[in-house]
Amino acid sequence: MQAKYLQWNDLKRILLFILIIVGTGCKVTQQPVNKPEQQPDSHTVLKPDSVPFAQKFEPDSVARNLRSNPEQPDSVIEKDYVDGSNLNQSDTIPLESDAPQINPDSLAVAGHDGVILSADSLSTGSMPKKKGALEATVEYQAEDSIVWTSGNMAYLYNEADVKYQNIELKSALMRMDMDSSLLHATFSADSLGDEFGFPVFTEGDQNLETREMDYNFKTRKGSAKDLVTQQGEGFVTAAIAKKHENDAIHMLNGIYTTCDDHEHPHFFIRMTKSITRPGKDIVTGPAYLVVEDVPLFPLVLPFAFFPFTESYSSGILMPTYGDEMARGFFLRNGGYYFAASDFFDLSLTGEIYTKGSWGLQGQTSYKKRYKYSGRMEASYLTTVMGDKGLDDYTKTKDFKVRWSHSQDPHANPFRTLSASIDYSTSSYDRNQLNSLYTSAATQNNKGSSVSVTQKIPNKPLSISATMNINQRSQDSTVSVTLPDMNISLSRIYPFKRKSAIGKEHWYEKISMSYTGQLRNNITSKENEILEKSLVKDWKNGMQHRIPVSATYSLFDFINVSPSVDYTERWYTNKVLKGYDPDMRRLVETDTVYGFYRLYNYSAAVSASTTVYGLFTPAKFLQKIFTRVRHRMDMSVSFGANPDFSDPKYGYYHHYTYVDETGIGLGGNPTVMTGSYSPYSNGIFGVPSGGKSGSISFSVDNNIEAKVPDEDEPSGESKISIIDKLSGNMSYNLMADSLNWTDLNTSVRLKLSRSYTLNLNMVFDTYTYNKSGQKINKPRWTVGKGLGRLRSTGTSFSYTLNNDWFKKLFGDGENGKKNRNNSSNSDNSDDTEDNDPNEFGDMNDRNNNDINNPSGKEKGGSLLSKKKQSSGDYDYDGYYNVSIPWSLSFSYSLSLGYGTFNPDKLEYDYKLTHALSFNGNIQPTKNWRVSFNATYDADNRKISYMTCSISRTMHCFQMSASIIPIGPLKSYSFSISASSSMLKDLKYDQSSTPYNGESWY
Repeated sequence: MQAKYLQWNDLKRILLFILIIVGTGCKVTQQPVNKPEQQPDSHTVLKPDSVPFAQKFEPDSVARNLRSNPEQPDSVIEKDYVDGSNLNQSDTIPLESDAPQINPDSLAVAGHDGVILSADSLSTGSMPKKKGALEATVEYQAEDSIVWTSGNMAYLYNEADVKYQNIELKSALMRMDMDSSLLHATFSADSLGDEFGFPVFTEGDQNLETREMDYNFKTRKGSAKDLVTQQGEGFVTAAIAKKHENDAIHMLNGIYTTCDDHEHPHFFIRMTKSITRPGKDIVTGPAYLVVEDVPLFPLVLPFAFFPFTESYSSGILMPTYGDEMARGFFLRNGGYYFAASDFFDLSLTGEIYTKGSWGLQGQTSYKKRYKYSGRMEASYLTTVMGDKGLDDYTKTKDFKVRWSHSQDPHANPFRTLSASIDYSTSSYDRNQLNSLYTSAATQNNKGSSVSVTQKIPNKPLSISATMNINQRSQDSTVSVTLPDMNISLSRIYPFKRKSAIGKEHWYEKISMSYTGQLRNNITSKENEILEKSLVKDWKNGMQHRIPVSATYSLFDFINVSPSVDYTERWYTNKVLKGYDPDMRRLVETDTVYGFYRLYNYSAAVSASTTVYGLFTPAKFLQKIFTRVRHRMDMSVSFGANPDFSDPKYGYYHHYTYVDETGIGLGGNPTVMTGSYSPYSNGIFGVPSGGKSGSISFSVDNNIEAKVPDEDEPSGESKISIIDKLSGNMSYNLMADSLNWTDLNTSVRLKLSRSYTLNLNMVFDTYTYNKSGQKINKPRWTVGKGLGRLRSTGTSFSYTLNNDWFKKLFGDGENGKKNRNNSSNSDNSDDTEDNDPNEFGDMNDRNNNDINNPSGKEKGGSLLSKKKQSSGDYDYDGYYNVSIPWSLSFSYSLSLGYGTFNPDKLEYDYKLTHALSFNGNIQPTKNWRVSFNATYDADNRKISYMTCSISRTMHCFQMSASIIPIGPLKSYSFSISASSSMLKDLKYDQSSTPYNGESWY
């Protein structure tokens, strides 16, 4: 056979076959090509059949974290980072020859460092779709870099972020298995050992933060170590936690606390085993309370349930307990809360005492947007005191009704409804413990009203109805007006032409209006009011009033106004009276029911003018006043009405009687005559008897001045010297004696911008005889002046506080003022602990800038949370001393006639005044002290006083109230958790006024 030699073509085939075999079993390192059309976006997007992974790291901690993780291949370990010689170099990771190589210029994508893969290095179309693939696209990105390995693992460094549907996971370091969809996230540390970048898992509105977390995208299950999450008002932490696909989290050795210092809380509830449903509730097995690291093992709960909800819901209201000497052990304010709808709710609570007392309360709030809102409360209380069968045994029944209702102004422009009801029996506030430390305990007068008003569209007519209740707790007197209806027609000009042509006629200035009142009222004791007869005991009636007037100008500076007034009254009964010689007075003899009409009329004319006076003071006074203006309003009026006691009207009945105490001519007893009106008890009164033709005078003064003021552009400012000084009196031309009335005056002085003094004074114009009766001798006729002060009074209230002293003495030094302004601009949290060096060391600040160049806060908001400044120190380190306080005074003074002095033929004065004061002080930001008291001027002692002190203890609050003097002497003490979720975690101790009763 002829030997065959290898040809060149055969040799090429053999070499190509060898290269194919060798290439199949070796790693191929491909240099990425910088082709713009092959560069991905700023973050990589994988299809459902591919798996992403990302991680963030600081350069000086990469080697340490990678070496400490044995699961990470050696191909990603960089020698230069081990010895720390390349900390300031580029953050591109140089790898060994058998690891993927990344050029430094391939890491800048869209303004941040990220991985750039060539088009053929990762092709979603080349990867077959696997069974159990993800259902949506997964997006991921990292601030520094993303590294892929041959084991189909991905590593993300520095601010790694992975998103899948409504799930997002952020952390400093991440590792992901591409085949199993397993994700591992953990934190990192900088060169100083400060930890940052804790994993934050977000699903919907719920956030979980951990130190280390494993998660599976396919099964939606995960496990975490050192988990922290905020649920409702509190924090839940657990050493080991497992998250299930239904979002439930099973925890071992977890704690629940409402203290924001969750790393070392002041108190917490230790949960041995628990299940948390984020945003819904926590259910736990055996749990116990820990306060200041001291476990209170006797207080062990076999189970506990903590609900979390953003919307209100129905539930049980836990009662409070206590002990009272007079009524025994009690449970109070327990019941059920009904979340009826989005428009109103209802709470039903009760209280019960072991000695027989009990009570029920109901409260509801309602609101309809753009319509109305209100709140209603009703209470019933049965109080049992003493032992049954003994003399000290008492049983009282009290109730209380409170209702407030307001209508939105935009709801109806023609109809309004408002209500303010505060009605209770006289002894309710004394028997109800909630009222002891409030002003309701000493409140003597209460008022309630409900009113509705209806305006007629396009008409000057309106109708209003009101219900009024006034009660006096001192003697349990109640006055009820139901209804009080008013019909009013605003002023109209009946003779005015619709289309006026030419000059206005005199009759076109005539105007008129109408007011009608329908009223029904009664005054009685509160325990008898329901037994009163509507016909016999209630007073009712209706009144109509029509005033007609016009105004004309005389001599261009005098206004003349004639007027006529007509009034009519309707009554349903009249009371007949007769003289009783034994009692020597009129007594009621009969009540006649029917319809009775009474009317009266009067006419008047008045003239008024205004006079101005401008005065320039002397030159030596112009430094004080540059100009003075005096305004004086003067008016004179004349009014007349007939004698409605004339028998032709029938409004008054005349009678005669024999005065047995006096002997007339011939030794016969004196026959006296008198008159009375059977309608005098009418609700709107009765027309006055006797003719009247009176002239009235009134003067009103106002004095203002211009003073130099350099701060004003004009160089002057206006001040009020006398804001008002007025006086009026009248003279009756028809009376046969005592023609002059008292002189009524009023003064108003603006003493400061915040305080105005008002004084009303009445001066007596006649003298008296030795019996104290007024005689027909004016005071000026006997040389006693124009009049003697009969009565006057004023009241004022004033508050002293920090701002008042600043305005009085100035704001202090500029440095202190600047420091205070600096502290006011610091709106930080009010925490319990204060760090004097709250801004940190300058070196730390510089290191933070180097290790966190992005400027973002390191780590999550929970695990790495630092206590905020409380604002007690300013930027320069000075302590801001601020003690808010206030002290308020309320003083009323009245001066009037007392007893008659026959020696002086004058009445002695009687001074009546009352003083009440209250104040509060906050010596520190957590302590607050307040008090209020009333001074009894007649007995010269403090009649009532309450003192309260409260302390905010971070996540707890303490309060104490005491009534140290008076018949209501008692105290109350409470310490409780600040959170509304744990409002039943508290301790209460109190006494009542009944505990201080004397037994011997």
